[in-house]
Amino acid sequence: MNISDAAKRTGLPAKTIRYYEQIDLISPTRGENGYRDFSFEDVQLLHFVRRARDLGFSVEDCRTLLGLYTDANRASAEVKSIAQNHLSEIDAKIEQLNAMRETLSHLVHCCDGDSRPTCPILQNLAGDSR
Repeated sequence: MNISDAAKRTGLPAKTIRYYEQIDLISPTRGENGYRDFSFEDVQLLHFVRRARDLGFSVEDCRTLLGLYTDANRASAEVKSIAQNHLSEIDAKIEQLNAMRETLSHLVHCCDGDSRPTCPILQNLAGDSR
């Protein structure tokens, strides 16, 4: 199938599929006319990458996971380790976001939001302790 059909089946933009090919994440065959010819397996791999990216895995993690996915002799411990590391990164981001939310919520609460020029939000952003 051509890139347009592969894009429709995977929900990925053709530009993204071309990028994945450029960085050797996928390797569709080329017909005699030079056009990409995506097999059923290629589409499965693109689905795999799309789902992994939707879960926030990096391109390099996707590359490693694809290698493990296609390796019948893989150890699930390797896959779990990659997923656990990513989960730890997500947890750290959630903690950062919660801290940001707490700080901003406090600043919004402290701001009167009236017609006066004093604003604790702007003072905090400027690093003023006044």
